[in-house]
Amino acid sequence: MKDTDLQKLEEGIRDVQDFPKPGILFKDITPVLSDGNLFRLAIDGFIETAREEKVSKIIGIDARGFIFGAAVADRLGIGFVPIRKKGKLPWQCEAIAYKLEYGEAEVEVHRDAIAPGEKVMMDEDLLATGGTAAAALELVQKLGGDVICATFLIELEFLDGRKNLPDDVRVESLLTY
Repeated sequence: MKDTDLQKLEEGIRDVQDFPKPGILFKDITPVLSDGNLFRLAIDGFIETAREEKVSKIIGIDARGFIFGAAVADRLGIGFVPIRKKGKLPWQCEAIAYKLEYGEAEVEVHRDAIAPGEKVMMDEDLLATGGTAAAALELVQKLGGDVICATFLIELEFLDGRKNLPDDVRVESLLTY
């Protein structure tokens, strides 16, 4: 992406002090979503990271990953696969449990959502500690999918979430803090 486009996206991110708890500076993407030009720039950035890869599916994690992932899939004319919290999908699922700062969580995907050998790209709003993203990528690999790239609108570099993602997956972030 051009530096001017990245600057416009960055200007659209709102800082919210002390959310969701004191001491946290939350990066709010809502202004980007609510501005058609900024949203289009973000989707263009995600698509650019696919480069010349022949991606056949986009995955996004519940819930903001659905927004970006579905839009990218639509623009590319390919399928979108939702990765959801346990108990939210209606059919036979594969699930992965992972650790959170305080406890555990579990994400799941339909067993038939990704065929063995399919090239998959993940589009997400935020890379923080990387736990949820790593679990989602592991699910894709469990189904036999080939993860080409994981792309994030925002990466909080100081949390070092990349270290928790598979070494063989290319990681791209449009904005870093």
